[in-house]
Amino acid sequence: MFPHSTPHPLRFKPLPVPKHWLIIGLVLAAAVVVAGWAVQVVPGLTLAELAVDDDFSRHHTPELTGLALVLNVLFGPVAGALIVIAVSLYLAVIRRSPQNAALFSVTVASGWLTCQLFKVVTGRIRPDPALLFDPLVPEPVSNSFPSGHTSLAVALTLAAFLLVRETRWAKPVLWAGTVMAVVVAWSRVYIGAHYPLDVVASFPATIAAVLIMAGTWNRYAPAVMATIHSRATSPRSPK
Repeated sequence: MFPHSTPHPLRFKPLPVPKHWLIIGLVLAAAVVVAGWAVQVVPGLTLAELAVDDDFSRHHTPELTGLALVLNVLFGPVAGALIVIAVSLYLAVIRRSPQNAALFSVTVASGWLTCQLFKVVTGRIRPDPALLFDPLVPEPVSNSFPSGHTSLAVALTLAAFLLVRETRWAKPVLWAGTVMAVVVAWSRVYIGAHYPLDVVASFPATIAAVLIMAGTWNRYAPAVMATIHSRATSPRSPK
């Protein structure tokens, strides 16, 4: 499924990014921040979103609850970090493609960790579980905009797509990953951990971060890979 490694780092294939990737990425990021501030000052908006959370909370079913709780763990910080480490090790050791391993880990990290920056900048507090009929996973008081679980799902999708972008798996991976990310987004509202707009904002927030990462990767990765290869293959002077 994953493409084979290139024999030499100078054979660098750039990532697909639009011409004005930096401007687009910054505009998306700015839009997310503005939206995060706006939802907290627009009268009645948070109450309307809380009503959606409470409606989900009053219609839990065993099957959907089981799925939501599994996703809560699978896309949480610990499991997410283990997934990134496992896939990166597979690419580096089994597939012998350190470049793809670096691309995967950097892509996921850029999209996932940038979400934490948005959380700090926007400062929106999670829904109060005391106001929900059946909060499944009461979260401690913390920032919620955007959703870290959803951002991880989107980042994993984009990272996998970039790895297989020139194969027949590209579209299936992108579509399957998009469905997965939407289901994860639904699960965060279902269990009462996020407002609806929290999970919606996760998509442009993660895309903005990955877009800026991809453009930066195209600009600097070839030189970095060439330097690493040169140092690794140059003969060592005798002591």
